[in-house]
Amino acid sequence: MIDRRYFRYFDWISFSLTLLLLAIGLLFVFSSTYSTQNLFSIFFKKQLFGAITGILIYFIFCLTDLKKIDRLGYLFYFLILILLTYTFLNGFIGMGAKRWISLYFFRFQPSELTKLFLPIFFAYYFSEQKRLKYKREFVFPLIILLISFFLILKQPDLGTALIILFSGLIMLWVAGLDKRFFFTFGLIIFIGAPFLWQHLKLYQKQRILVLLGEGDTRKERYQLEQSKIAIGSGGLIGKGFLKGTQNKLAFLPEDHTDFIFSVICEESGFLGGLFIIILFGLLFIRIIFVITRLSTFFEQILAIGLLSHLMLSFCINIGMVIGILPIVGIPLPLFSYGITHLWITLASLGWLNNLSIRRFYY
Repeated sequence: MIDRRYFRYFDWISFSLTLLLLAIGLLFVFSSTYSTQNLFSIFFKKQLFGAITGILIYFIFCLTDLKKIDRLGYLFYFLILILLTYTFLNGFIGMGAKRWISLYFFRFQPSELTKLFLPIFFAYYFSEQKRLKYKREFVFPLIILLISFFLILKQPDLGTALIILFSGLIMLWVAGLDKRFFFTFGLIIFIGAPFLWQHLKLYQKQRILVLLGEGDTRKERYQLEQSKIAIGSGGLIGKGFLKGTQNKLAFLPEDHTDFIFSVICEESGFLGGLFIIILFGLLFIRIIFVITRLSTFFEQILAIGLLSHLMLSFCINIGMVIGILPIVGIPLPLFSYGITHLWITLASLGWLNNLSIRRFYY
Protein backbone atom coordinates (compact mmCIF):
# COMPACT_ATOMS: atom_id res chain seq x y z
CA MET A 1 0.00 0.00 0.00
CA ILE A 2 1.28 3.48 -0.85
CA ASP A 3 0.99 6.08 1.89
CA ARG A 4 -1.43 8.88 0.98
CA ARG A 5 1.27 11.38 1.87
CA TYR A 6 3.12 10.21 -1.24
CA PHE A 7 0.45 11.76 -3.46
CA ARG A 8 0.14 14.81 -1.23
CA TYR A 9 3.84 15.66 -1.46
CA PHE A 10 4.34 14.48 -5.04
CA ASP A 11 5.86 17.31 -7.11
CA TRP A 12 3.07 17.73 -9.64
CA ILE A 13 4.67 20.85 -11.12
CA SER A 14 7.89 19.18 -12.25
CA PHE A 15 5.97 16.06 -13.33
CA SER A 16 3.56 18.13 -15.45
CA LEU A 17 6.45 19.98 -17.09
CA THR A 18 8.17 16.66 -17.76
CA LEU A 19 5.06 15.18 -19.38
CA LEU A 20 4.52 18.29 -21.50
CA LEU A 21 8.12 18.27 -22.77
CA LEU A 22 7.94 14.52 -23.40
CA ALA A 23 4.71 14.87 -25.41
CA ILE A 24 6.12 17.71 -27.53
CA GLY A 25 9.27 15.67 -28.05
CA LEU A 26 7.22 12.75 -29.38
CA LEU A 27 5.41 15.09 -31.80
CA PHE A 28 8.68 16.25 -33.30
CA VAL A 29 10.19 12.77 -33.49
CA PHE A 30 7.03 11.92 -35.44
CA SER A 31 7.46 14.99 -37.63
CA SER A 32 11.16 14.46 -38.30
CA THR A 33 10.64 10.82 -39.37
CA TYR A 34 7.26 11.20 -41.11
CA SER A 35 6.76 10.40 -44.78
CA THR A 36 3.67 9.82 -46.91
CA GLN A 37 4.82 6.25 -47.53
CA ASN A 38 5.44 5.56 -43.83
CA LEU A 39 3.27 7.59 -41.47
CA PHE A 40 4.53 6.03 -38.25
CA SER A 41 8.23 5.30 -38.64
CA ILE A 42 10.08 2.67 -36.63
CA PHE A 43 11.88 5.52 -34.84
CA PHE A 44 8.61 7.05 -33.67
CA LYS A 45 7.25 3.67 -32.57
CA LYS A 46 10.41 2.94 -30.58
CA GLN A 47 10.38 6.42 -29.03
CA LEU A 48 6.71 6.02 -28.09
CA PHE A 49 7.56 2.68 -26.46
CA GLY A 50 10.47 4.37 -24.68
CA ALA A 51 8.21 7.17 -23.44
CA ILE A 52 5.52 4.82 -22.08
CA THR A 53 8.02 2.54 -20.35
CA GLY A 54 10.01 5.60 -19.29
CA ILE A 55 7.02 6.98 -17.36
CA LEU A 56 6.85 3.64 -15.55
CA ILE A 57 10.58 3.96 -14.77
CA TYR A 58 9.91 7.50 -13.55
CA PHE A 59 7.43 6.22 -10.95
CA ILE A 60 9.66 3.30 -9.95
CA PHE A 61 12.40 5.77 -9.08
CA CYS A 62 9.84 7.96 -7.32
CA LEU A 63 8.75 5.06 -5.10
CA THR A 64 12.23 3.77 -4.32
CA ASP A 65 13.36 4.27 -0.73
CA LEU A 66 16.74 5.96 -1.15
CA LYS A 67 17.77 5.00 2.37
CA LYS A 68 17.62 1.33 1.38
CA ILE A 69 19.40 1.50 -1.98
CA ASP A 70 22.12 4.12 -1.42
CA ARG A 71 24.81 1.51 -0.74
CA LEU A 72 23.48 -0.73 -3.52
CA GLY A 73 23.71 2.16 -5.97
CA TYR A 74 27.27 2.85 -4.79
CA LEU A 75 28.31 -0.77 -5.41
CA PHE A 76 26.42 -0.92 -8.71
CA TYR A 77 28.66 1.82 -10.08
CA PHE A 78 31.61 -0.58 -10.06
CA LEU A 79 29.57 -2.89 -12.32
CA ILE A 80 29.03 0.09 -14.64
CA LEU A 81 32.79 0.58 -14.84
CA ILE A 82 33.10 -3.08 -15.88
CA LEU A 83 30.41 -2.52 -18.55
CA LEU A 84 32.26 0.55 -19.82
CA THR A 85 35.45 -1.48 -20.07
CA TYR A 86 33.62 -4.26 -21.93
CA THR A 87 32.08 -1.68 -24.28
CA PHE A 88 35.53 -0.30 -25.07
CA LEU A 89 36.93 -3.78 -25.75
CA ASN A 90 34.00 -5.55 -27.37
CA GLY A 91 31.18 -3.06 -27.84
CA PHE A 92 28.79 -2.84 -30.76
CA ILE A 93 30.14 -0.47 -33.42
CA GLY A 94 27.79 2.14 -34.84
CA MET A 95 28.75 5.31 -36.77
CA GLY A 96 32.42 4.56 -36.14
CA ALA A 97 32.19 4.29 -32.35
CA LYS A 98 31.94 1.50 -29.76
CA ARG A 99 29.22 2.94 -27.55
CA TRP A 100 26.66 0.14 -27.36
CA ILE A 101 26.24 -3.32 -25.88
CA SER A 102 23.95 -5.55 -27.90
CA LEU A 103 21.33 -7.59 -26.02
CA TYR A 104 19.97 -9.10 -29.25
CA PHE A 105 16.54 -7.47 -29.02
CA PHE A 106 17.95 -3.97 -28.38
CA ARG A 107 21.17 -2.06 -27.75
CA PHE A 108 21.98 0.21 -24.84
CA GLN A 109 24.76 2.62 -23.91
CA PRO A 110 26.45 1.92 -20.55
CA SER A 111 27.74 5.50 -20.61
CA GLU A 112 24.15 6.67 -20.08
CA LEU A 113 24.00 4.66 -16.84
CA THR A 114 27.00 6.65 -15.66
CA LYS A 115 24.89 9.83 -15.69
CA LEU A 116 22.38 8.22 -13.34
CA PHE A 117 24.62 6.33 -10.92
CA LEU A 118 27.72 8.54 -10.62
CA PRO A 119 25.68 10.99 -8.48
CA ILE A 120 24.55 8.29 -6.05
CA PHE A 121 28.12 6.93 -5.95
CA PHE A 122 29.44 10.36 -4.95
CA ALA A 123 26.52 11.06 -2.61
CA TYR A 124 26.96 7.80 -0.70
CA TYR A 125 30.75 8.13 -0.52
CA PHE A 126 30.69 11.69 0.81
CA SER A 127 27.83 11.04 3.23
CA GLU A 128 29.81 8.15 4.75
CA GLN A 129 32.86 10.33 5.41
CA LYS A 130 32.99 11.63 8.96
CA ARG A 131 34.61 14.85 7.76
CA LEU A 132 35.76 16.29 4.45
CA LYS A 133 38.65 18.43 5.59
CA TYR A 134 41.56 16.59 4.03
CA LYS A 135 42.57 16.31 0.39
CA ARG A 136 43.08 12.55 0.61
CA GLU A 137 39.33 12.05 1.16
CA PHE A 138 38.73 13.37 -2.38
CA VAL A 139 41.37 11.22 -4.07
CA PHE A 140 39.24 8.08 -4.49
CA PRO A 141 36.14 9.76 -6.06
CA LEU A 142 38.44 11.83 -8.27
CA ILE A 143 40.16 8.67 -9.53
CA ILE A 144 36.78 7.03 -10.23
CA LEU A 145 35.66 10.15 -12.11
CA LEU A 146 38.79 10.19 -14.28
CA ILE A 147 38.51 6.45 -15.03
CA SER A 148 34.88 6.96 -16.10
CA PHE A 149 35.86 9.95 -18.23
CA PHE A 150 38.65 8.14 -20.09
CA LEU A 151 36.64 4.94 -20.66
CA ILE A 152 33.85 6.95 -22.29
CA LEU A 153 36.30 9.18 -24.16
CA LYS A 154 37.95 6.12 -25.71
CA GLN A 155 34.68 4.80 -27.22
CA PRO A 156 35.00 7.60 -28.55
CA ASP A 157 32.22 9.76 -27.10
CA LEU A 158 33.71 13.15 -26.24
CA GLY A 159 30.34 14.79 -25.56
CA THR A 160 29.16 12.31 -22.92
CA ALA A 161 32.67 12.12 -21.43
CA LEU A 162 32.69 15.90 -20.92
CA ILE A 163 29.22 15.83 -19.34
CA ILE A 164 30.38 13.15 -16.89
CA LEU A 165 33.57 15.08 -16.13
CA PHE A 166 31.84 18.41 -15.53
CA SER A 167 28.99 16.82 -13.53
CA GLY A 168 31.57 15.12 -11.32
CA LEU A 169 33.56 18.33 -10.86
CA ILE A 170 30.38 20.20 -9.88
CA MET A 171 29.65 17.57 -7.21
CA LEU A 172 33.25 17.75 -5.96
CA TRP A 173 32.95 21.53 -5.75
CA VAL A 174 29.74 21.27 -3.70
CA ALA A 175 31.32 18.56 -1.50
CA GLY A 176 34.04 21.04 -0.54
CA LEU A 177 37.09 20.16 -2.61
CA ASP A 178 39.70 22.89 -2.24
CA LYS A 179 39.04 25.64 -4.81
CA ARG A 180 42.76 25.71 -5.59
CA PHE A 181 42.31 22.31 -7.23
CA PHE A 182 39.90 23.77 -9.79
CA PHE A 183 42.21 26.71 -10.48
CA THR A 184 45.14 24.31 -10.96
CA PHE A 185 43.03 22.01 -13.13
CA GLY A 186 41.97 24.88 -15.36
CA LEU A 187 45.55 26.15 -15.62
CA ILE A 188 46.80 22.69 -16.64
CA ILE A 189 44.12 22.45 -19.34
CA PHE A 190 45.02 25.91 -20.63
CA ILE A 191 48.77 25.26 -20.73
CA GLY A 192 48.31 21.72 -22.08
CA ALA A 193 45.87 22.76 -24.84
CA PRO A 194 48.43 22.36 -27.67
CA PHE A 195 49.32 18.87 -26.40
CA LEU A 196 45.64 17.92 -26.08
CA TRP A 197 44.98 19.24 -29.59
CA GLN A 198 47.53 16.82 -31.04
CA HIS A 199 45.72 13.89 -29.41
CA LEU A 200 42.26 14.76 -30.71
CA LYS A 201 40.89 12.66 -33.54
CA LEU A 202 40.68 14.29 -36.96
CA TYR A 203 36.87 14.69 -36.89
CA GLN A 204 37.09 16.27 -33.42
CA LYS A 205 39.61 18.82 -34.68
CA GLN A 206 37.36 19.55 -37.66
CA ARG A 207 34.41 20.27 -35.40
CA ILE A 208 36.40 22.82 -33.42
CA LEU A 209 37.69 24.43 -36.63
CA VAL A 210 34.12 24.57 -37.97
CA LEU A 211 33.11 26.46 -34.83
CA LEU A 212 35.87 28.98 -35.61
CA GLY A 213 34.50 29.48 -39.14
CA GLU A 214 36.63 27.11 -41.18
CA GLY A 215 35.62 24.16 -43.36
CA ASP A 216 33.78 23.51 -46.61
CA THR A 217 30.02 24.19 -46.47
CA ARG A 218 29.44 20.97 -48.43
CA LYS A 219 31.65 18.85 -46.19
CA GLU A 220 32.84 19.75 -42.68
CA ARG A 221 30.39 22.62 -42.18
CA TYR A 222 27.42 20.87 -43.78
CA GLN A 223 25.60 19.88 -40.57
CA LEU A 224 25.99 23.29 -38.96
CA GLU A 225 25.04 25.22 -42.09
CA GLN A 226 21.90 23.15 -42.66
CA SER A 227 20.96 23.53 -39.00
CA LYS A 228 21.27 27.31 -39.21
CA ILE A 229 19.26 27.38 -42.43
CA ALA A 230 16.50 25.32 -40.80
CA ILE A 231 16.40 27.54 -37.71
CA GLY A 232 16.56 30.80 -39.67
CA SER A 233 13.99 29.76 -42.27
CA GLY A 234 11.44 29.13 -39.53
CA GLY A 235 11.09 32.84 -38.93
CA LEU A 236 8.86 33.99 -36.09
CA ILE A 237 6.08 31.38 -36.18
CA GLY A 238 7.55 28.62 -38.36
CA LYS A 239 6.51 26.85 -41.55
CA GLY A 240 3.96 24.66 -39.80
CA PHE A 241 3.91 21.16 -38.34
CA LEU A 242 5.16 18.55 -40.87
CA LYS A 243 6.05 21.34 -43.32
CA GLY A 244 9.73 21.84 -42.64
CA THR A 245 11.54 21.67 -45.98
CA GLN A 246 15.05 21.24 -44.59
CA ASN A 247 13.68 18.30 -42.66
CA LYS A 248 11.39 16.74 -45.28
CA LEU A 249 13.85 17.09 -48.15
CA ALA A 250 16.56 15.41 -46.05
CA PHE A 251 18.95 18.36 -46.06
CA LEU A 252 19.25 18.32 -42.27
CA PRO A 253 21.31 15.36 -40.94
CA GLU A 254 20.38 13.63 -37.67
CA ASP A 255 17.08 15.51 -37.64
CA HIS A 256 15.41 13.13 -35.17
CA THR A 257 18.40 12.88 -32.82
CA ASP A 258 21.00 15.58 -32.15
CA PHE A 259 19.42 18.25 -34.39
CA ILE A 260 15.78 17.89 -33.42
CA PHE A 261 15.78 21.42 -32.00
CA SER A 262 16.48 22.67 -35.54
CA VAL A 263 13.33 20.87 -36.70
CA ILE A 264 11.37 22.50 -33.87
CA CYS A 265 12.57 25.97 -34.89
CA GLU A 266 11.90 25.37 -38.60
CA GLU A 267 8.34 24.17 -38.05
CA SER A 268 7.29 26.30 -35.06
CA GLY A 269 9.62 29.27 -35.49
CA PHE A 270 11.39 31.46 -32.96
CA LEU A 271 8.34 31.44 -30.70
CA GLY A 272 8.21 27.63 -30.67
CA GLY A 273 11.90 27.34 -29.87
CA LEU A 274 11.57 29.98 -27.16
CA PHE A 275 8.60 28.14 -25.67
CA ILE A 276 10.66 24.94 -25.37
CA ILE A 277 13.53 26.82 -23.73
CA ILE A 278 11.11 28.43 -21.26
CA LEU A 279 9.62 25.04 -20.36
CA PHE A 280 13.08 23.61 -19.68
CA GLY A 281 13.95 26.73 -17.71
CA LEU A 282 10.84 26.35 -15.53
CA LEU A 283 11.63 22.67 -14.94
CA PHE A 284 15.22 23.42 -13.91
CA ILE A 285 14.18 26.33 -11.69
CA ARG A 286 11.61 24.11 -9.97
CA ILE A 287 14.25 21.44 -9.31
CA ILE A 288 16.73 24.02 -8.00
CA PHE A 289 14.00 25.31 -5.68
CA VAL A 290 13.62 21.78 -4.31
CA ILE A 291 17.40 21.29 -3.92
CA THR A 292 17.71 24.42 -1.76
CA ARG A 293 15.25 22.85 0.68
CA LEU A 294 16.82 19.39 1.00
CA SER A 295 17.98 18.68 4.53
CA THR A 296 20.78 16.10 4.20
CA PHE A 297 24.16 16.27 2.49
CA PHE A 298 23.46 12.95 0.70
CA GLU A 299 20.27 14.32 -0.85
CA GLN A 300 21.91 17.58 -1.93
CA ILE A 301 24.87 15.90 -3.67
CA LEU A 302 22.58 13.36 -5.37
CA ALA A 303 20.16 16.03 -6.59
CA ILE A 304 22.92 18.32 -7.88
CA GLY A 305 24.53 15.41 -9.74
CA LEU A 306 21.23 14.37 -11.36
CA LEU A 307 20.35 17.93 -12.34
CA SER A 308 23.86 18.70 -13.66
CA HIS A 309 23.83 16.18 -16.49
CA LEU A 310 20.35 17.29 -17.60
CA MET A 311 21.26 20.98 -17.65
CA LEU A 312 24.60 20.36 -19.36
CA SER A 313 22.96 18.21 -22.06
CA PHE A 314 20.32 20.88 -22.66
CA CYS A 315 22.82 23.75 -22.88
CA ILE A 316 25.32 21.86 -25.04
CA ASN A 317 22.67 20.60 -27.47
CA ILE A 318 21.10 24.04 -27.95
CA GLY A 319 24.54 25.61 -28.23
CA MET A 320 25.80 23.23 -30.91
CA VAL A 321 22.72 23.43 -33.17
CA ILE A 322 22.86 27.25 -33.23
CA GLY A 323 26.63 27.28 -33.76
CA ILE A 324 28.09 28.65 -30.51
CA LEU A 325 29.51 25.30 -29.34
CA PRO A 326 31.24 22.47 -31.26
CA ILE A 327 29.05 19.64 -32.54
CA VAL A 328 29.68 16.81 -30.06
CA GLY A 329 26.65 14.56 -30.48
CA ILE A 330 24.74 15.37 -27.29
CA PRO A 331 20.97 14.63 -27.46
CA LEU A 332 18.33 17.06 -26.25
CA PRO A 333 16.72 15.58 -23.10
CA LEU A 334 13.14 14.28 -23.59
CA PHE A 335 13.25 15.19 -27.29
CA SER A 336 16.03 13.44 -29.20
CA TYR A 337 15.39 9.89 -30.39
CA GLY A 338 17.12 7.26 -28.25
CA ILE A 339 15.50 4.88 -25.77
CA THR A 340 18.44 4.51 -23.38
CA HIS A 341 18.91 8.26 -23.10
CA LEU A 342 15.16 8.77 -22.64
CA TRP A 343 14.99 6.17 -19.87
CA ILE A 344 17.96 7.67 -18.02
CA THR A 345 16.48 11.17 -18.30
CA LEU A 346 13.12 10.05 -16.89
CA ALA A 347 14.81 7.97 -14.18
CA SER A 348 16.83 11.04 -13.15
CA LEU A 349 13.72 13.22 -13.03
CA GLY A 350 11.91 10.50 -11.09
CA TRP A 351 14.69 10.38 -8.53
CA LEU A 352 14.60 14.17 -8.22
CA ASN A 353 10.85 14.00 -7.58
CA ASN A 354 11.57 11.29 -5.01
CA LEU A 355 13.87 13.71 -3.18
CA SER A 356 11.16 16.37 -3.31
CA ILE A 357 8.65 13.97 -1.75
CA ARG A 358 11.00 12.68 0.97
CA ARG A 359 11.79 16.18 2.28
CA PHE A 360 8.23 16.23 3.65
CA TYR A 361 7.68 12.51 4.03
CA TYR A 362 10.04 11.87 6.93
